[in-house]
Amino acid sequence: MRMLRPLTLVWPGLPWLWLRGSAAGLVLALAFAVVLDMAILSTWIWSEFLELPILIGLWVAAAVIWMAATVSAALAFPAPLQTGHDAAADALFTAARDAYLARDWLAAETKLRSLLVVRPTDGEAQLLLGTLLRRVGRLPEARTALEKLARSDAGAPWRSAITRELGQIDSPTILSIDDGVPTAAPAERAA
Repeated sequence: MRMLRPLTLVWPGLPWLWLRGSAAGLVLALAFAVVLDMAILSTWIWSEFLELPILIGLWVAAAVIWMAATVSAALAFPAPLQTGHDAAADALFTAARDAYLARDWLAAETKLRSLLVVRPTDGEAQLLLGTLLRRVGRLPEARTALEKLARSDAGAPWRSAITRELGQIDSPTILSIDDGVPTAAPAERAA
């Protein structure tokens, strides 16, 4: 698979789109496709519709986009995502989990975000981050993180946990200090 990575340089925007899922890579790839299609169609299919200077301009635009994007991507070729386990990333996850269990929310979030920079496809770290955000009351961020995880392949092993977390965001409950029985959140009691 590593041998095929340089082949993404053939199409402008493809290294960033394919290897990182970048929206800018998608825009560049689509723009190049439109310009190239226009040039091909107006040269060989609808040759009578455009004058020669416009036709030459389309081909020059396609060539410039291709050369600029290829040189730019070759200079800043995205590194492969880490999908396996390495000792440093595992230690970072362990430290984040320990901070979470110690209710040190800031340290746990910092370590989880650092880990997700190194290993953005780590489903377990994404789930723990979503859970942490829900626990500290940042519900919109938690929902976004959990829904993103649910849509990704990394979330497949965690589907039931993601559903449970999203359910807790939808209907939050609090534990009463008096008897330990879950009671409705204040907003639900008022309704």
